[in-house]
Amino acid sequence: MKFARFVAALLILSLAPSAMTLRAETLQQRIQAERRKSEAIQARLHQKKAELGAATVKVQGLQAQLDETNRAISSVRAHIGTLDAQQRGLERRISWNTVQLRAAQRSLQLHDDALKRRLVDIYENGDLSYVAVLLSAHSFTEFVERWEDLRLLIDANEKAVRERKAAEGRVLNVERDLERTQVALQQESQAQTRAENQLATLADERSNLVALADQQRRHVAAQVAEMEDLSASEEAQLERLIQERQREIEAQQKAAGIAGTAEPSAGTGSFAWPVSGTITSPFGWRSNPFGGSPEFHQGLDIAAPTGTTVTAAATGTVLLAQWYGGYGNYILLDNGGGFSTGYGHLSAIYVSVGQHVQRGQAIGAVGSTGQSTGPHLHFEVRFHGKPVDPAPRLH
Repeated sequence: MKFARFVAALLILSLAPSAMTLRAETLQQRIQAERRKSEAIQARLHQKKAELGAATVKVQGLQAQLDETNRAISSVRAHIGTLDAQQRGLERRISWNTVQLRAAQRSLQLHDDALKRRLVDIYENGDLSYVAVLLSAHSFTEFVERWEDLRLLIDANEKAVRERKAAEGRVLNVERDLERTQVALQQESQAQTRAENQLATLADERSNLVALADQQRRHVAAQVAEMEDLSASEEAQLERLIQERQREIEAQQKAAGIAGTAEPSAGTGSFAWPVSGTITSPFGWRSNPFGGSPEFHQGLDIAAPTGTTVTAAATGTVLLAQWYGGYGNYILLDNGGGFSTGYGHLSAIYVSVGQHVQRGQAIGAVGSTGQSTGPHLHFEVRFHGKPVDPAPRLH
């Protein structure tokens, strides 16, 4: 009876590894299928985010054009106001010059009338008044003096007439210049008004374009939000499968430990730096480097030259070692205790799925594969599948 039970136990032990291997392979296939779905969603999400970025840039460009048009309208209106003020000033000057011109014309007319009457009197009666003044002189000297006085009086009258005519000419010239300036101002004001109307029409058109572009941007933003929700759902499903796989690996390691072949667990939550470099993007919310809405960064970006060796942050088993959507070449390690670490954008992968690695062992090389803006390592720490900040856990 004891021998029979011993044989049965041996058969169970011999069959158990095969069953566990088959289950592990099935679970790994499910992980791979879920990974492919997640990759496809990530690719579409990346495309939509690019569309959203382009739509946002378009809205911003159109809004800038609209703002420029509105500034031009304000400038034209201000210029029209200045022209109107200048025109009102010219009208006041023209009015004043007209008053002066009329006064000069009246004065000139009086001088002309007096001169004409004097000439008529001279023609009809002779210049008796001047002659009488001369003949009433009592001496030759007085005669000469009176002659000189009369000559000066006539010259003064003629000079006054000439000055009045010159004044009239100056006033007329000023008035003509002012009228020409007024016409030019009116023409420029009309041109500015036409420009204002054209700019107003352009502003309306651009305002409509901004509204249409913003409507398109909101539509794409809604699609991005919907795909982000779908991506989060797929990510959660993938995390559940990875957790299940981690539990299986831990169970296998525990069984191996009973047999005396297990290696020490590394699930302490303490990790070594996987690569030396500067943190260029910390854990948490950040501006999307590819445009669009802000995104939650699930790890640390550590800048380093392409080809720099990446080492395991803790002892563990390789769960994934292949291309993984936006992560590019990606390695996922199960480090025990519910912890796992991810290494993305690699230029090379040195390990394979199922391989057990030690803390500090080379597993890949820094690169810029997937959705990357330059050579760096994207490093993640997950606890029971959920991303946590790696910074306080690095030692």
